[in-house]
Amino acid sequence: MQQAIPDIRKTVKQNQPLIHCITNPISINQCANAILAIGARPMMAEHPKEVSEITRTARSLMLNLGNITDARVESILISAKIAREQNIPFLLDAVGIACSTLRREYVKELLNTAMPTVIKGNYSEIQALYRDSYHSSGVDADSRLDIHTIDHAAISIARNLQTIIMASGKVDIVTDGNRLYHIHNGTPQLSQITGTGCLQGALCASYLSAKPGIEAVITGCTVLGICGELAQTDLGTGTFLCGLLDALSTLKDAEIERYLKLEEINIEKI
Repeated sequence: MQQAIPDIRKTVKQNQPLIHCITNPISINQCANAILAIGARPMMAEHPKEVSEITRTARSLMLNLGNITDARVESILISAKIAREQNIPFLLDAVGIACSTLRREYVKELLNTAMPTVIKGNYSEIQALYRDSYHSSGVDADSRLDIHTIDHAAISIARNLQTIIMASGKVDIVTDGNRLYHIHNGTPQLSQITGTGCLQGALCASYLSAKPGIEAVITGCTVLGICGELAQTDLGTGTFLCGLLDALSTLKDAEIERYLKLEEINIEKI
């Protein structure tokens, strides 16, 4: 798995793929800059009358449920259908489904329409996708949820839906139902900047353009986590954000090899 990361990063830099993102205005600038920093090209079109055309030209697609509007609800479904018809890999970031019935029901509709290549969420969002009775407050992850609980939920969803599940948290969890990985990279400062979860989704979607599988998701998670570690600072969150973008644009394979904290878990013991 570790050997795939440099190849995926190199492919993105060489091909400069177009990544179509329908995301929220809170994080749109950070997502676009992160995609540029790793060598890809962002397109943030979201009008329902143009997203079909735009998605067809993209190498991968990111769909993010943050800050839902009527227009984005319509556009996301259109783009998801086109992506599936054209075999374009896409990631769905299920933001807020643990605290909103509207979002939860919308995700069910979307999954019945076009299954994403990857479903991403924090621990609470993945637990809500697994268990209808689960609810939480706001879009932050519930600190009471432990890794073992989310491992079980993520594996079950991945097997049931035949897709990749990525649960973000202090330890990122990635599984396709057959393999399970824990990524221990990162820093608490990432949670002090709004939109870093969306940024993580943008990175994973970008790397899906090079290799539409679990390796791309792991690459996105490890790149963000390591760059967060490299950007840590006592100077404040603004300086940290600038440092994060700098690290994303200058990250070397040797730094990944040095700092990578990737653990493969025996799925039979879960």
